[in-house]
Amino acid sequence: MAKETIEALVDGGEASAGPPLGPQLGPLGVNIMEVVNAINEKTQKFEGMKVPIKLTLDTETKEYDITVGTPPTTALIMERLGIDKGSGSPESHKVADISIKEIIQVVDMKEDDLLGKNLKMRAKEVMGTCVSMGITVDGKDPREAQKLLDEGEYDKFF
Repeated sequence: MAKETIEALVDGGEASAGPPLGPQLGPLGVNIMEVVNAINEKTQKFEGMKVPIKLTLDTETKEYDITVGTPPTTALIMERLGIDKGSGSPESHKVADISIKEIIQVVDMKEDDLLGKNLKMRAKEVMGTCVSMGITVDGKDPREAQKLLDEGEYDKFF
């Protein structure tokens, strides 16, 4: 059983038979469009972003498995807020405000890449990223929002 692994960075939901996938898949004798469509289906929720994928292919049976990585938390936050970068001096200069609902959307996109045991803990991780980016959470310092989360202030969202 011969296995081939292809790792590539694709546009979420918009991979094509062109580079980088087509030239790598062509010599392997698989249905390129079938593989590309499967990748697009798996990366749809990251539309407009670059997404790392890993394709493992059995060259004899033509069976394949696609593993989708997720963009960094900072990239997901910036995409959600429509900003190009975080603050150069996050303590004094805030660049944007994110809602608790948007935090939860980022958590959902990161899925298993976050370490927290539950949704609340993972939301606190994303809030921690906001600290270093100079982004407030519901108009508050992210550390304050984390405390409020612990105190049950946002329970209706969880």
